[in-house]
Amino acid sequence: MSNLRLLDPVFGDNFESAFRRFFSPTAFESEMPQMKMRIDVTENDKAYTVKADIPGVKKEDINVRVDGNVVQIDAHSRSEKETRGNGDKVLRSERYYGAISRTFSLGQDIDDGKVQAKYVDGVLTLELPKKAPADARKITVQ
Repeated sequence: MSNLRLLDPVFGDNFESAFRRFFSPTAFESEMPQMKMRIDVTENDKAYTVKADIPGVKKEDINVRVDGNVVQIDAHSRSEKETRGNGDKVLRSERYYGAISRTFSLGQDIDDGKVQAKYVDGVLTLELPKKAPADARKITVQ
């Protein structure tokens, strides 16, 4: 029983103290939020469609690369948020500068000469036409 108390001092406190500690601000609140890129991928007979949520990024700061069936999306962002109180005194300031990248592979090679990319309202939409499969040739053995 004493070993458990050494590992976690919460069990040694009374219920009220443990309750207050549970709801008190933690160190995690002061950490900067990480930017996340969420994607949806759909497929039909001719192409893949990728929709990537990248809010707060300028389209000039987005790079898309296609190599065979591998797609890579890179973005750089700068996000600022301020909460103001009485008399324009800043009570809290949060700033995020950084980069985000997503790389994934698809089931078939992409015709990279026909790829289309649009960025509207924080959503990047990629139209990735499938490359026509190469016809198998029969080789004559001599």
